[in-house]
Amino acid sequence: MRILIILTYYRPHTSGLTIYAERLAKAFASRGHAVTVLTSRYTKELPSEEIRDGVRIIRVPVLLRISKGVIMPRFGMIASRLVMENDAIQLHLPQFDAAGVAFRGRLFKKPTVITYHCDLKMPPGVLSWFANLAVALMNNLAAVFTHRIITYTKDYAEHSPFLNKYLNKLRIIPPPVVLPEADNGDVKSFRKANNPDDREPVIGMAARFATEKGVEVLLDSLPQFFKKHPNGLVLFAGPYENIIGEEDYFHRLYPLIKKFETEGRWKFTGTLDPGHMAAFYRSIDVLVLPSLNSTEAFGLVQIEAMMNGVPAIASDLPGVRQPVLMHNMGKIFPIGDPADLANALLEVVEGKKKFRSHKQEIAYRYLPDKVAQAYEELFAEINNELHPT
Repeated sequence: MRILIILTYYRPHTSGLTIYAERLAKAFASRGHAVTVLTSRYTKELPSEEIRDGVRIIRVPVLLRISKGVIMPRFGMIASRLVMENDAIQLHLPQFDAAGVAFRGRLFKKPTVITYHCDLKMPPGVLSWFANLAVALMNNLAAVFTHRIITYTKDYAEHSPFLNKYLNKLRIIPPPVVLPEADNGDVKSFRKANNPDDREPVIGMAARFATEKGVEVLLDSLPQFFKKHPNGLVLFAGPYENIIGEEDYFHRLYPLIKKFETEGRWKFTGTLDPGHMAAFYRSIDVLVLPSLNSTEAFGLVQIEAMMNGVPAIASDLPGVRQPVLMHNMGKIFPIGDPADLANALLEVVEGKKKFRSHKQEIAYRYLPDKVAQAYEELFAEINNELHPT
């Protein structure tokens, strides 16, 4: 099968969405499919076209950027050609350009699915307000034209202002999650580089430094936590400087972070490759997701942590709370409440044995190969509807 995957940002951009897309694309390729990714050339340093891990990546030049969105005048022409060349189309939303592609998929009777990752919330501002309206309109048109909509959990779908209008098209497919094994040498090297003083307990946060991630909630919880565990440490894994659209957010919070850095209680690891991420999880006692709104729909990093035996603490958001609830491996706390987060941190790090689960069972449920197979079956189902024998 020839599969076309379309999204605004693809790797090496780092986010839960891009990691999902990359894992699924590679799984499709490993199962023998010809996979093409159509995305933006969001920085000129990236090649216009390349093949990585058996996946063909085509990047369209960006003329203009509005907040996190991009304008690509050549996108429609290239998308039309690729829709004709491929057998099935997968669109990742939110995405401004998805409606036109979904329409082409319906017009040419190509099985077309949307994978919906999260509701979109633009930062304040007049331009962002107009951009939000435009994306909402295009996402709704895409939902009308597409054959199926996939999301991670029913919990998120039922609470999403977008998804709850299209429940008749909805399918639940778990996200693909996989990490290499980190051996003891890798873990030792990681700890030496990022926690040379052997501080403990260690709180981990793995995310882009972005407004919706609720970094300030974690920061506000730390005085209460450090009062009881003065030798504790926060390891923040992920990009944190010069994040598109998030520069002001970082500069606003950095003075408090710098105080903790000076005390040796906060360490930025930067963006980590999969091998170092595995070492990161084995170097922390608990993972925190203090997310603030529905731009976070699940939190793949929770599953990665649980696969390494690490419990998670997550905001009581639809979807985000599901990994903890499904696998009974952590705590949920009220959205934006630093005092409750501090209490949850204390409970988990002081009673980790209560939050053990079966790592192998969790890993099997989210295998990219199993997720790719579920997509294949859905493509076949739609194809039979479009081309009955």
